[in-house]
Amino acid sequence: MQNTKKNILEIAKQTITIESKAIANLINFLDKNFENAINFILKSKGRVIVTGIGKSANIASKIVATLNSTGTPSIFMHAADAIHGDLGIVQKDDVVICISKSGNTPEIKVLVSLIKDSKNKIIAITGNIKSFLAEQADFILNTTVAQEACPNNLAPTTSTTAQLVMGDALAVCLLEMRDFGSKDFAKYHPGGTLGKRLFLRVNNLILNNAAPKVKPSDAISDVIIEISEKRLGATAVVENNKIIGIITDGDIRRMLKNNFNFMSLTAKDIMGQNPKTINSDTMAVKALSIMESNNITQLLVSDNDTYKGIVHLHDLLKEGII
Repeated sequence: MQNTKKNILEIAKQTITIESKAIANLINFLDKNFENAINFILKSKGRVIVTGIGKSANIASKIVATLNSTGTPSIFMHAADAIHGDLGIVQKDDVVICISKSGNTPEIKVLVSLIKDSKNKIIAITGNIKSFLAEQADFILNTTVAQEACPNNLAPTTSTTAQLVMGDALAVCLLEMRDFGSKDFAKYHPGGTLGKRLFLRVNNLILNNAAPKVKPSDAISDVIIEISEKRLGATAVVENNKIIGIITDGDIRRMLKNNFNFMSLTAKDIMGQNPKTINSDTMAVKALSIMESNNITQLLVSDNDTYKGIVHLHDLLKEGII
């Protein structure tokens, strides 16, 4: 008999509840082992090698990605591959983080013995503090869970979540102890939306844009042509290359609606005064924030009171900032 929608939601809620309680309980396992492990990694001249087998190997791979992106050089090594030739990954000054729920799998036992022979320090992330792995490790990070979210208490669910969270705790502590800031983060994330939010500046966005501008004395027909040709939905009103106003396509529509004798008007008559401006060296994400807070779609760019161009909401969309 199929489960009802209500039963499905109850199962999902129960899964999340079980795992959230296990994660919260990890706080009680944090002790000098964790602190000493962090300090040892910080002082180490080598890399962090993270290893595991089965689902723990998947978690190890994710922890490596997090460590690398937050300033701790790390390498993933599958425990099974390590005992069949890949153990050469581990170099003299490297620290090895070994992840295993039971801490007693055959591959882990062999691997741990080989690492100990090489005199490398081992940090154990394990759910069994009386296991072979825990007994051999230099630092023990306890990730014991009361039960798996799986109804048969078999499929790694809660245990792997606990491993992942402990890995995140390691990475964030290392990040903060290294004073790893947003500029460092940008260096490791040059691609994608995240990277662009961290390093892309307004001058990168306006590089290929036209810089529409009219004089305050220009006729309305000239203003309409300038806005249409430059395709940025607005034009700056500039005098001696200094911004004195802005005219948007919305201003043009309002003028046409309210004034039958618009042909006698000039740019100065319909321009908006004190327009929002931004420096070209400002982060692009800041430009987005200003647009959102003022409910506008473009900003005039000005450096040292000199007009440089227009940055448009579409530029931010195109670059994936939004």
